[in-house]
Amino acid sequence: MKKIIAIAWKDARLRFSSKAEWIFFLILPIVFTVILAGGTGGPRDPRIQLDVVNQTKSPLAAELISVLEKSDTVRPVEKTSNQAQSDFSQRLVSAVLVIPPDFDLQHLAGGTLQVDLQQQPSDLNALVIFQTVQNDINQVSSAVDIANISLAEAERLKPFQNTAAQKAYFDASLQAAQNQIDNAPSRMIELQGATPNPSPYDPRANSSVGQLITWVFIPLLGISSMFAYERQKGTLRRILTTPTSKSTLLLGTILGQVATALVQMILLIGFGVLVLHVNWGQSIGALAVMLIAFALAAAALGTALGTFVKTDGQATGLSIMLGMVMALLGGCWYPIEMFPQFVRQVVEIFPTTWAMQAILDIVLRSKGLLFILPTAGILLGFAVIFFVFGIRRFRYE
Repeated sequence: MKKIIAIAWKDARLRFSSKAEWIFFLILPIVFTVILAGGTGGPRDPRIQLDVVNQTKSPLAAELISVLEKSDTVRPVEKTSNQAQSDFSQRLVSAVLVIPPDFDLQHLAGGTLQVDLQQQPSDLNALVIFQTVQNDINQVSSAVDIANISLAEAERLKPFQNTAAQKAYFDASLQAAQNQIDNAPSRMIELQGATPNPSPYDPRANSSVGQLITWVFIPLLGISSMFAYERQKGTLRRILTTPTSKSTLLLGTILGQVATALVQMILLIGFGVLVLHVNWGQSIGALAVMLIAFALAAAALGTALGTFVKTDGQATGLSIMLGMVMALLGGCWYPIEMFPQFVRQVVEIFPTTWAMQAILDIVLRSKGLLFILPTAGILLGFAVIFFVFGIRRFRYE
């Protein structure tokens, strides 16, 4: 056991002797995960952004913005005039709503209330915004009309003692009217189809899982590079002069790299949980089994690859190329459903395909240990086949 640990430690020091290794170990996986996840960790607001320039602080303007914030289609964002015009000129937003200084109850009562809605030409989102703003202004206006009617009736029955009492009554009536409008029963019932989506897609989860598999798979294929490097330097040949068997050498190298891969996986999972808010903890047991099975399959493939390559450079280039191709076609970069049916059948020979689908079953579909055991068995089958092939062909020089 001491020899195995010593060999694993030696390989780890050799691998991380270059600072560039940290780029592949942690930096690149995080960068690509964030990019493919959409550049944000939190869930996106699907509503259309509407820049709002509020040139008055009147209660009526606040009420309009409050109503817009409750909309299912529009997301108001208050900005300065310069910021809003800059967004509009760069076509970053479909429309800009300018609430003028005279947007108050007095002008509403006089029938001269106006707002300025600037819309991008030939933009369907701008049309949706226009309809939403128009409906919300009508809603605010209706509430004010109801409050005014209530105020007039209250004044007729019993005159108010002062202006403050009159204002307090109006504010209370306006709030009550708004609550009644908000709680009014809908005259139209919307029904949504209950057909379940057989392939749920979450860009954050797909990116977190896919990039973990990609950037763990490539270094494990890089075991071939370690064997080629030591074969070139004559290290493997000199080991023959020590009481170290071939099985001890291989076991130390493989287990050391698998352990390093598991540490890398834990770090990337932590990033996915803390930054992207991906629920990796659906089934810890099933996840642990899949990660270990995948790491063993990848390490076994790297061991087998090491029996074919002759130089360190050749092994490195081949590991990156094969790793990228298997990850891409295995669904790690784009959903596998996007590929033609015959491609989806062919890529079942790749361990990345099985690992990606099984881990997504855990993370997205809440599957447990019993469900993923057959897939884990397939990956372990990959590992046995490649390990047997690699060990039988292994050579020191």
